[in-house]
Amino acid sequence: MDAISYLKGDHEEVLAMLARLEQQPVDTTVTPADLEARRALVTDLVIAESRHEAVEEEYFWPTVADSVPGGDQLAAQATEQEQRAKHVLDKLDHCKATDPEFENLIAEIITAGREHISYEEQQVWPAVQQTLSPERLDELGEQLAQAKKNAPTRPHPHTPPKPGVLKTAGAGAAMMDKARDAVTGRGRS
Repeated sequence: MDAISYLKGDHEEVLAMLARLEQQPVDTTVTPADLEARRALVTDLVIAESRHEAVEEEYFWPTVADSVPGGDQLAAQATEQEQRAKHVLDKLDHCKATDPEFENLIAEIITAGREHISYEEQQVWPAVQQTLSPERLDELGEQLAQAKKNAPTRPHPHTPPKPGVLKTAGAGAAMMDKARDAVTGRGRS
């Protein structure tokens, strides 16, 4: 699968989660089971976003920066958006559904997520598709798919979004994330 199709699948998954979060407003009639389901959906979003952003920062953005005219600026803006989102996702990951800031953080990540996805799809992808060969896009798609299998499941906002750092520190972080997930049962919804 080519890189754009692969990333599009991730975007569709995230957008569906964002839509579900918006469609489930929290009001005074919400039950503890409703809050638990909302918390589980947020956890799934954190996992999906963490894995997606890690592989983009490891493979996609370096390719954009190295191969696409003006790619340095495109990649820099994207990774800046991703770093800001990681801070919000990190707060969300540590928040209980009953915490006062939980809903504000959800609203913030919905806005940031849609903005970032729109930026990628409208600004970056056309330039990538004009520049990279179909063969290179397929190769990149395979790299993304393989890397995602071993990507971190939690945001790591203090890890620099540099490919070399991510390939070494990211692997260790992913192992720790998965071990913690296995012990706690996180992400089994």
